[in-house]
Amino acid sequence: MHKFVRTATAVAVAFAVSAGATPVFSAAPVVQGPESVQDWYKQGQNFIRHSERMVDNRHHAKNVILFVGDGMGISTITAARILEGQLHGKPGEENRLSFEHFPNVGLSKTYSWDQQTPDSAPTMTAMVTGYKAREGMLSVDHLTSRGECDAAVIAKHALPTILEQAAAAGKSTGVVSTARLTHATPAATYSHTSVRDWESDSDMNSFFAANVATCKAKGVTLVKDIARQLIEVSPAVRASLKVAMGGGRSYFLPKTMTDQEYAKSGKRSDGRDLTAEWVSTRGAKAQYVWNKAGFEAIDPAKTEYLLGLFENSHMQYEADRATDKAGEPSLTEMTEKSIKMLDKNKRGYFLHVEGGRVDHAHHAGNAQRALLDAIELAKAVKKAYEMTDPRETLIIVTADHSHTFTIAGYPHRGNNILGLSAAVPANDGDPVSNDKANDGLPYTTLGYQNGPGAVGGSSAAVSRSTDLTSVDTTALNFLQQALVPLGSETHAGEDVAIYATGPKSSLVHGSMEQNWIYHVMKEAFGF
Repeated sequence: MHKFVRTATAVAVAFAVSAGATPVFSAAPVVQGPESVQDWYKQGQNFIRHSERMVDNRHHAKNVILFVGDGMGISTITAARILEGQLHGKPGEENRLSFEHFPNVGLSKTYSWDQQTPDSAPTMTAMVTGYKAREGMLSVDHLTSRGECDAAVIAKHALPTILEQAAAAGKSTGVVSTARLTHATPAATYSHTSVRDWESDSDMNSFFAANVATCKAKGVTLVKDIARQLIEVSPAVRASLKVAMGGGRSYFLPKTMTDQEYAKSGKRSDGRDLTAEWVSTRGAKAQYVWNKAGFEAIDPAKTEYLLGLFENSHMQYEADRATDKAGEPSLTEMTEKSIKMLDKNKRGYFLHVEGGRVDHAHHAGNAQRALLDAIELAKAVKKAYEMTDPRETLIIVTADHSHTFTIAGYPHRGNNILGLSAAVPANDGDPVSNDKANDGLPYTTLGYQNGPGAVGGSSAAVSRSTDLTSVDTTALNFLQQALVPLGSETHAGEDVAIYATGPKSSLVHGSMEQNWIYHVMKEAFGF
């Protein structure tokens, strides 16, 4: 129950005010929104008028862009919306992220074939193949054995992806992520494997090594590691895959090569430089870039194929990107460059864009970095919408899964979303003060059900016994408090949102199985 009880006196005062009488209590409320009484009604009427003018676009799509905010659950969207508004000097709650203006919205049921709370491999597999899959597996059916390393067996169980089908139809394709390009979400669009961790050949000696040794002993052809699969795709995909940008440079470089940005060697044991092979196997107009200067020098009109690997592992969080010594593009900048390259094909294109580090920040219990990356994803969506014709481009924005991230307490409107929870004063004119829990200590609005924030003893993580009154909870490295102590916060199992606009976007509605997203895209393309 809410902490306030509406008494008979309060009701009488409210009636007197609404009737135009002088209120008994005339002190101004300390917490106020910017709207007038009339604004609320006008906003509702404007929404109805705008909604009545919307017409379903039942034509087929020339282009499809699938945005995935990895781990971007509904609570993340809400908090990111508020933070974005507050960064612009507003209370924040009334703000909407770019994709929240899209006309069609549904809920995605994220469970996988064998997981109640899923990981990113089967969830992205569902979205790009139309089938629910097993934990840790990429674009293979659920009959695949865990750790299966026989390439022939994997080929029998491989599920065609929307990217591969777009390639077969003569469309251009692209994959963009702030995570490693070999990480689960982007990798599901182009690779087929029973182990998502087989990102390089050296990883195959670390994960399910016994299975790999058995395959080698039998003399069977090993399934390719994920980095190889990006380079050694089918002829149709090789011709269509015009752009691939993200992190994960070390997975493409041999151990004998020192990275250009860091004094570290690559991860590959086979001695191959896959970045050089990308260029050599794709012709004179193929380019490989690894820093911001190289990225900015790329002219889409003169470049046919672009591979960008901007970090050894994952790209920087948006909050830290400016401090990267070699520089790297933002998700919005990568999205813009990709569309310029793909749009040259008159038959259209399929583009996948992932805000991968929303997920990583949540795992670290660091809400601010997660929210800033979600805001950057919304900026990338806005740029894509502005660059495309809504009559011919289907844009879908969704998440693969959620996190145990919560927005709680009774904070007043405009309360710093990263701050301590402070409620509306009981009496108008009274000052705002922090809410206190039963232990007498204040608490933050944002928190986690589990994660590193439950572990005390450092400046970044504080336990429940810490008095947060003098702690800067808005500091970038602050870890929100958590209930269950874990080294890494976990995913959550509730539904996530799907936002859609463009041709066939009205097919997104109601409660949907996650694999139905593929079928919406397939129907939009007319495959």
